[in-house]
Parts: sequence; structure tokens; C-alpha cells
Amino acid sequence: MQNNRFFGSLLIISGTTIGAGMLALPLASAGLGFPLAALLMVIIWALMSYTALLMLELHQHAPADATLHTLAKQHLGRSGQLIAGCAMLFLFYALCAAYIAGGAEQLSAKFTFFSDTGIPHWFSALLLTAIVAGLITLGTRSVDMINRGLFSLKIIALIMMLALLMPKVTLPNLIQAPAEQGLIWAALPVVFTSFGFHGSIPSVVKYVGLDIRALKKVLLLGSALPLVIYCLWLGASQGTLGQATLLAHPGLNGLITDLSQQVHTSFMGSIISGFADLALATSFLGVALGLFDFIADMSKKSRPMTALLTFVPPLAFALFYPNGFITALGYAAIALVVLAIFLPVAMVWHQRRCQTDTHGQYRVWGGKPALTCAVLLGVIIIAAQLS
Repeated sequence: MQNNRFFGSLLIISGTTIGAGMLALPLASAGLGFPLAALLMVIIWALMSYTALLMLELHQHAPADATLHTLAKQHLGRSGQLIAGCAMLFLFYALCAAYIAGGAEQLSAKFTFFSDTGIPHWFSALLLTAIVAGLITLGTRSVDMINRGLFSLKIIALIMMLALLMPKVTLPNLIQAPAEQGLIWAALPVVFTSFGFHGSIPSVVKYVGLDIRALKKVLLLGSALPLVIYCLWLGASQGTLGQATLLAHPGLNGLITDLSQQVHTSFMGSIISGFADLALATSFLGVALGLFDFIADMSKKSRPMTALLTFVPPLAFALFYPNGFITALGYAAIALVVLAIFLPVAMVWHQRRCQTDTHGQYRVWGGKPALTCAVLLGVIIIAAQLS
């Protein structure tokens, strides 16, 4: 059973990380060229893995069901708890609203196969939200089982995409130098948000139990798998199309059209569309699970009431104020920096200062220099987002 939960938790971390936004990575990093873009992804992965391990260091001193809400109060007091709550709710409500809006649009399009008019957007949104809310309310076990199936299908779609594209990759396209040095500034927030899985860490800790060795493997392997997939997808798309083509057609539809033309098959568009659907579904499940457990810890309500608090606000905004959340998503990187960098560093700094006897306890390497470096990188990411 423990090995089963280990594997399921690894896929929850990976599935939460690999969202539909992965398709935008070749466009966001087109001007960098593949070598620099791949290096940037490795640096961001290392940063996010480091702060994820900081969270693990904190969890060993907290109850098994502790969330960021509990940890922030324990180490930073009420003010830290308020900051953590605002950052978590802002980011995860915005993401859930975006997933509901995007998923409803894709679901409505699927029903046009049976009917010329399809089904209303609002009905698709309600149906999608009800399905995900039901799974989340049943518990992490149900999310784990469904996520495994969806993740497996997602990997199959990815393999098919790569199999079609890899024969078309050329070395000159793959080793192109950056078009402009300043473009790394624009790509940084997009790459950073592509490694956002920290909101799911408390749910995984609760599911697996406080087994430090197993959890380290879950977090490192679960985040390394997206890194490998991102690099393969980036190499296949940039190596096939080249920098000039990607910069000339900045939209996702243009990317799909260009890739389909390169492989001489319209089937490519269907594969990418299917991958996007599956990526959205696994990310929605992972984000919703993290938000559900966070609200449960914060409100101490029953599971049905927690589900209402989790899903009604993003559903309402996705239906009635979609532009507001689209605007909010533009600042998702700032909330993620607070959630995944600043708060873990501040809490660990406090924990280490107060904890004198560390014999037999897990401590992340690097000491104060590593903590300081993580904060500086967070400041750089925020500056890039605001520029």
C-alpha cells in the first residue's frame, strides 16, 4: 500500500506541474534558443525543488495533516498566516477559475460532435466543476486513481507528439543563439510558473505519511519528470520549426498549424488538443486538491461545506467575471513566488533559529547562503513579471 501511495503521489506532483501551459513554452522561450531555454528550466527546477525540500523540513515539526495555513501560524504568527492565506487563495482560486473556464470551453467543443450547437458554456462549467468537486470530496485516494489514468493517457499523447516531431528536428534549429539577450526577462515568469506544485505538498505529506526518505523521492522525481518532458517538448518543437518561425507566429493556433504542416498530417492538431485536455484535467485535480485541504485546515468545516468553499467562488468568477481572473493570472508568478519561495525560506529561517537540537532531523543543505540565494531569485522573478 505504501509503495502504491508513493507512486500515486509522484504522479500527483507531476500531473499538477504539467499543465496545458506547457504548450506555450516553445512560444515564450522562442527567442532564447533551445540551449539557453533548457538551462533556464534546469535552474528554475533546482530552485523549486530546493524550496519544496524546505517545506519537507518544516513538515517534520508539524502535525501530519498540517497545511501551509498551520505552518505559517506556527513559524510566522498571525501576520505570516494572513500572507500565506492571501497568496494561496489568490493563486489557487485564479487557477481553478481558469481551469473551469478553459475546461468548459473544451468540453462544449467536444459535444459539437453530437450536436451542431453543442451544450451551453455554463452547463459545461457546472458539469466539469461537479465532477472534480465530487472526486476531491471523496478524498486523495480517488484523486490518485483518476489521476493515474489521465496521466498515463497524457504520456501516450506526448510520446505520439514526440514520435512525429523528432525525425524533423535539425541541428541548426536546435543550437540557435538567443535573438535578443533581454528576452530571458520575458520568459522567466512563464518558465517559473510551469514548475508550480508546492500547493499540493501538504496533501501528499498527509497521504504518504511523514516518511522523509519517501517524500524526498516523491518531490524530486515528481518535479524532475516535468523537467525532462519540458526539455523534450521544447527541443522537438524548436528543433523542428526554428526560431524565426516561432517568433513569426506567436499564437498557439499558429504553433499547432506549423507543426502539423511540418509532419504533413492534420492528426498532429488532434494529438496536441488531446494532450491539452489531459494536461488541464490533471492540473485541475492537483490544484483543487491542494486548495481543498488548505480550506479544510483553515475553516475546520465538514467535507461537503469545504467543497462548496473550494469550488463555488472560482465557478462564479469563471461564469460571470472571466476577464477579472484572466487579469489575475497575469500576476500568478508573484503569488507563486510568495507561496513557493518567500514563505518556505522565512519559515525555515525561523525554525532553524529556534531549534537548537537538530540531531537525527532532516535539514536541507546550503544553510543561510542557499536561503539568501533563493530569496534573491524570487525578487528577480517578481521584477521580471512587473517589467
